[in-house]
Amino acid sequence: VQLVESAGGLVQPGGSLRLSCAASGLASDDFTIGWFRQAPGKEREGVSCISRRDGSTWYVDSVKGRFNISSDNATNMVYLEMDDRKPEDTATYYCAIDWGGAKYWSGNYDSLPPYNFGSWGQGTQVTVSS
Repeated sequence: VQLVESAGGLVQPGGSLRLSCAASGLASDDFTIGWFRQAPGKEREGVSCISRRDGSTWYVDSVKGRFNISSDNATNMVYLEMDDRKPEDTATYYCAIDWGGAKYWSGNYDSLPPYNFGSWGQGTQVTVSS
């Protein structure tokens, strides 16, 4: 399996940016794609994820109402639309895949555990600054 993120970039506070994650080599439809981010000196943080099977989604509290995750199963693409960007959103963003079947949207998860995910993309830098 290979995941490749689109290029990030520089965004002004309050601006919008859409990241994409292209997946290839998928062996089945029972998986979850997650978006993570890591700022310098901080731990990797789960931002959002989406189920390939039924489109269920999960978001970390800090991005709820601002970010939207979606997928196009026909093209094996997952998108992260980021609106109302804030300086604290500055980080390297990664997508990764979880084959384990955890239902992160069930209400039992406050965070997205990176150790459940693999086949990490190379990461893309997103900077929010005026």
